[in-house]
Amino acid sequence: MIKLRNRNELGHARHGWLDTRHHFSFANYYDPDRMHWGDLRVWNDDTIAPQTGFPAHSHREMEIITYVRKGAITHKDSLGNTGRTEAGDVQVMSAGTGITHSEYNLEDTETEIFQIWILPNATGIEPGWGTRPFPKGSRAGAFEVLASGYDTDNDGLPIHANARVVAATLNQGQLTEYPLEAGHHAYLVPAKGRVRVNGVLAETGDGLAIRDETVLVVEAEADSEVVLVETA
Repeated sequence: MIKLRNRNELGHARHGWLDTRHHFSFANYYDPDRMHWGDLRVWNDDTIAPQTGFPAHSHREMEIITYVRKGAITHKDSLGNTGRTEAGDVQVMSAGTGITHSEYNLEDTETEIFQIWILPNATGIEPGWGTRPFPKGSRAGAFEVLASGYDTDNDGLPIHANARVVAATLNQGQLTEYPLEAGHHAYLVPAKGRVRVNGVLAETGDGLAIRDETVLVVEAEADSEVVLVETA
């Protein structure tokens, strides 16, 4: 089963400095049929104006992955962590028992990010943060693990969740496959381009909610960059 969620049908809000689309219920956007997908709770597509951002605020008991599509995001938190994550790279924050953080676009151009929230597999863990570069060349033509809660995934950033976040860059006409574990959910969004997944077309910013599929065949109809979350 693959269900298309067209970008134009997502929750949408403009806050002057922030233009955001919500794949799932979030803030003032509520749809009882879009509360979560497996353990995936939030997927926000954010465009942040230059020299603006999210001021300090707090979270608990959530795994928060930020995938930077364009520009860069600068992080600062109550644990003393600071860092700048550039386009194509990833940061992970485990909110755990509680953390306060800010996320700013300190660049002179817009920053575009995916904010992905996944329910943790345990509560009461120590909060933490990490970031690392993921050169797009290393995921050319195939999916690369960016973040994972599975012991078998050694290369991605660790998260406390029964989930993994992967990405691939595909040239027009290229095809790759992703095996989906039985009983798991997947959610796929093209960060750019246009792809078909088991025959279902998705354009930039669309979402595909997937379950009861064993193998996902992803074919690029244009040069594309895709991000996928698999959860229990």
